[in-house]
Amino acid sequence: MALALEQNDKIRGIVDGKRVITKKPELLAPAGSLEKLKVAVHYGADAVFIGGREFGLRSSADNFSIEEMREGVGFANKYGAKIYVTTNIFAHNENMDGLEQYLKDIESAGVTGIIVADPLIIETCRTVAPKLEIHLSTQQSLSNWKAVQYWKEEGLHRVVLAREVGGEEMKLMKEKVDIEIEAFVHGAMCIAYSGRCVLSNHMTARDSNRGGCCQSCRWDYDLYEVEDGAEKALFDDNHAPFAMSPKDLKLIEAIPHMIELGIDSLKVEGRMKSIHYVATVVSVYRKVIDAYCADPDNFIIKREWLEELDKCANRDTAEAFFHDAPGHEEQMFGVHGRKTTYEFAGLILDHDPASNIVTMQQRNYFKPGDEVEFFGPEIENFRLTMGEIWDEDGNSLDAARHPLQIVKFKCDTPLKPHNMMRKENN
Repeated sequence: MALALEQNDKIRGIVDGKRVITKKPELLAPAGSLEKLKVAVHYGADAVFIGGREFGLRSSADNFSIEEMREGVGFANKYGAKIYVTTNIFAHNENMDGLEQYLKDIESAGVTGIIVADPLIIETCRTVAPKLEIHLSTQQSLSNWKAVQYWKEEGLHRVVLAREVGGEEMKLMKEKVDIEIEAFVHGAMCIAYSGRCVLSNHMTARDSNRGGCCQSCRWDYDLYEVEDGAEKALFDDNHAPFAMSPKDLKLIEAIPHMIELGIDSLKVEGRMKSIHYVATVVSVYRKVIDAYCADPDNFIIKREWLEELDKCANRDTAEAFFHDAPGHEEQMFGVHGRKTTYEFAGLILDHDPASNIVTMQQRNYFKPGDEVEFFGPEIENFRLTMGEIWDEDGNSLDAARHPLQIVKFKCDTPLKPHNMMRKENN
């Protein structure tokens, strides 16, 4: 009880007669590349988690060399942001070589901490890289306060909860144990406890616990039963294929509850997602967190925030386990859900205030006459009917059709570098 009261005092306060949240949670964003890291920080992330080229999951992401980590840390430091590195494989004997030097290199790069599942890596880090914070990975499927207490006593700085933990369970953990708690708020869900599924291993010989998950649960399947030694199809071509994937997680409307519980870090999943996804999701959650902490008693979820998230979603979403155990409505049986309503069309490089000429790097096809939308942390979203387009040499274009092509166009509303342009799908 004393711990709970102490934590309440840390979370809330009165400023000028108004209740405010004095303990603002960290907004933690994914970054599968250096470009995504910079976008995440620019759009409002307090911290970013990245993968190195060894000892981490998501082996198909770009991942970071030590020099790229060093550059990423340098960029993040300018904004007061932190960098964490995933070293969350369960190591087999052949994975142990080079671990000590790798951890030393991460520490020397200025990284704040590592996210880790294997006790071998935890113990090695304590010995060879003691300046690194150690955060327990969700791969450990942490789901009760006694286990949280265990890892606290083991000296860990933070625990990342299993995605299957509910709000009331989080509340008890915070009341019982004085340790930082990180919880997922947005992104993909695993059909099993995170990392415990071996479908990928069985079907493709790609180990989900060593970075190779092929996401077998999202495949389409034909279903058969065996009768008298013969296979009999349970469905025909007129039926939707069978799938077993859960809907993606979206806890935007539960953020006030999580803040009041004192959750220390709110985590967005998606190191392999696009910079448009990272920018959109981070910017929305940034607005929600800041708005609630500034005036919790008068806070409302704005429809525009929900609509903004839909502009980068390519699967249906649900609140998963936060309020209750999910039912069949939270699963994706036979369908893959909606497609993204907007596509990322370009990254702003420059805006000349004298001529109102915008220089942009093209990311998807667009042409004169298209209605487009601009967004970014420094501007309010606005729409524009695209006028004439020029290439770098001033030649008029009938369309911007070449990936990463540098194009120019006129826009009277000021834009900033790293703002983005999107276009609605037809």
